[in-house]
Amino acid sequence: MEKETATFNPPVFYGATGILLVLVITAAVWPDAVGAMFQGLQSSIVANGSWYYVLVVAFILISVLIFSVTRYGDIKLGPDHIEPDYSYTSWFAMMFSAGMGIGLMFFGVSEPVMHFLTPPTGEPGTVAAAREAMKLTFFHWGIHAWAMYAVVALILAYFGYRHDLPLTIRSALYPIFGERIYGPLGTAVDIFAILSTVTGVATSLGFGVLQINSGLAYLFDVPTNIGVQVVLIIATTILATISVVMGLDAGIKRLSEINIILAIILLTLVLSFGPTVLLLQVFVQNTGDYLSDLVSKTFNLYAYTPTDWLGGWTIFYWGWWLSWAPFVGLFIARISRGRTIREFVFGALLGPTLFTLLWMTVFGNSAIELILNQGATELGEMVDKDASVALFKFFEFLPGTQLLSFVAVIMVIVFFVTSADSGAMVVNMLSSNGRDDTPLWQRVFWTGSIGIIAAILLVAGGLPSLQTAAIASALPFSFALLFAIWGFWRALQADIVKRDALSVQTVVDSNIPWQERLNNLLQYPTESGVVAFQGSIAKSTLQAFARELSANGLEASVVTDDESHTVRLEVLHGEELDFVYVIRAHEMQLPDDAMVEHPNDASTYWRAEVHLSEGGQDYDVMGWNGEQIANDILEQYERHLNYLKTVR
Repeated sequence: MEKETATFNPPVFYGATGILLVLVITAAVWPDAVGAMFQGLQSSIVANGSWYYVLVVAFILISVLIFSVTRYGDIKLGPDHIEPDYSYTSWFAMMFSAGMGIGLMFFGVSEPVMHFLTPPTGEPGTVAAAREAMKLTFFHWGIHAWAMYAVVALILAYFGYRHDLPLTIRSALYPIFGERIYGPLGTAVDIFAILSTVTGVATSLGFGVLQINSGLAYLFDVPTNIGVQVVLIIATTILATISVVMGLDAGIKRLSEINIILAIILLTLVLSFGPTVLLLQVFVQNTGDYLSDLVSKTFNLYAYTPTDWLGGWTIFYWGWWLSWAPFVGLFIARISRGRTIREFVFGALLGPTLFTLLWMTVFGNSAIELILNQGATELGEMVDKDASVALFKFFEFLPGTQLLSFVAVIMVIVFFVTSADSGAMVVNMLSSNGRDDTPLWQRVFWTGSIGIIAAILLVAGGLPSLQTAAIASALPFSFALLFAIWGFWRALQADIVKRDALSVQTVVDSNIPWQERLNNLLQYPTESGVVAFQGSIAKSTLQAFARELSANGLEASVVTDDESHTVRLEVLHGEELDFVYVIRAHEMQLPDDAMVEHPNDASTYWRAEVHLSEGGQDYDVMGWNGEQIANDILEQYERHLNYLKTVR
């Protein structure tokens, strides 16, 4: 039977669209007033809530690390038998491109130089200021940012893939609110996530075309004005639409892989053209400094020496990463099915962080070296004047200026396309109950909406106000995220309890003659043989078991799915966890040392594997008689009841 195409959730779709329309019109018509209002709100948050942001971010980082290093780390984001959808390379590429790839292009040179010339404490323009500048840059772009993305992704992937909840933000609150997430509460949460994603991506797209325009002006003397920038937004939106239409694997995945290749090429060129040995030395030292100061900087509020620097930098970044967490977190969740929590956390934290630190060192320290020891003061002046041009000004001091600038422009364009299409995909999923197999018009609608909003606000001057609004939204989202982390922890505890209750390995009835057991071991059945077994012995045994349960007052049923080759017994337990016992036909690679000749010289054979609600159990019941299967069901059901008694 063909799977039905998903359509949008009307309350979420129309609600989000209506609010976005009002927001955009308001920000476009009264940009100054709206900007002043949101700036006042953000200033109030910084003045009165900096301590709260610092504690929240610290708690998130500690929680993520605990989830990974304890027993919880063994739990898979999906059924136990599932394998990851993507290779490490593709996974990392997509995660990095969506997370902060474009930020490195914009801030790789400018932020270290800014901290070097205007540090929060100490004398600017000194060796000590250079060292502190890299510490601060690492701090803002390191594991704290990725921990915020990771915790949202973990929660969504866990409930989405392991508990079959919709892959939307509302599912993170399921342990707290239960079925109420499907009502107005869940609708409001998903609408909020859509607003956060669209405004965040649109403002980034709007500001990002400034850097693309600067690069094109440098390379090809393209004029720098609003008209050109609107054309660039339209072009980026068209490319993003094409990518979204092609789908995740053919579009976003390939673009992300191209981006990583380009990033490595550009990084290698700058490292080779610059002071290579010095950069490698400072990278090692920067990393050591970052790790040694991690705790103190995490909790540093400059309480004894008050400064506006904290609100303009650290708190701004924490709010920015938190506001992007629904978007990036949902996207990372979408591509992380099949990984264990430990594998996910180490991959999401260490991989992107190390690459980011290396990037900031190569670009940032190279720029600081030019200013500090080679008298390139004009580079510092350009950073202060226009950060979007800083990267291209930096390339003027290196060999192969034109080549570097060309690669950088291509990277910026591709990074923005991947941000736009991944953002559109996330919004599409949020408005469609977590599914991305939606009609074409729906995917095009959201991609086009992001581009139109960016263009309108760029022309009207409303981008800064919308950006401030997006950052201010981090405050209410942080409250919801803390509840979600608590609920996630409770769910993981229940998962561990269940795992312990089911930890005893199933043992085949010892009364089975050894000759029969040996014969089963030496068989490599065909698909038709396993399907026939399912339709006869397996199905009749499950039906007999269901009838016996029904006779004892329980609601039990058996369902056969010819498409997926499964026969399924389900026992309902009301508010408690239902019992599921599935015999699934599973294709396996025939071992090289197979001791019997397989029919038709095939390279694969089939097993009748047992699956429970938490996934495959890695044993085969092909060839068992009805009594043996019934005994196995009984053992598994007994363990299930024991688990229910434990958690009551």
